[in-house]
Amino acid sequence: MAVMTTPSCPCGLPEPYEKCCGRFHAGPASAPTAEALMRSRYSAFVKGDAGYLLRTWHPRTRPARLDLDPGMRWTGLEIQETTDGSAFHATGTVTFRASYRGGSLHERSRFERVDGAWVYVDGEFLP
Repeated sequence: MAVMTTPSCPCGLPEPYEKCCGRFHAGPASAPTAEALMRSRYSAFVKGDAGYLLRTWHPRTRPARLDLDPGMRWTGLEIQETTDGSAFHATGTVTFRASYRGGSLHERSRFERVDGAWVYVDGEFLP
C-alpha cells in the first residue's frame, strides 16, 4: 500500500503548507511572531501571492503594487538570527538568507506590530 506524503512548507518547517504558512495566506489567522511572518512572506514569494505580501507590508513603506517575476524559483530559506519579535514585543528583526536558482538574497528585515498584527517594515541587504 502506497503512503501519500504531504510536502513540507516552503518556509522550511516540517508541517504541510496548509497547516503552516498556508493558514496565514488563506484566512484570518495572522503570524504570531516576526519570524513566523518572515517565513510566511517567503512562502508567499514561492507561491507568487503578491496580495499577501502587500497585506503584510507596513502601510508606511508598502509599495502601491508588487510585480513578482513568474520565472523566479526560490529554493530555500535559512533563518540566521532573530531579535525580539515575540508576542511580548512591538518590533523585531529577522536575518535570513533566501536562496533562488542562480543565487541568494541575504537580508536583515525589520518588523513592527500594527493593530496587533506583525508587518514587514523594510530590510537591509547584507553581503
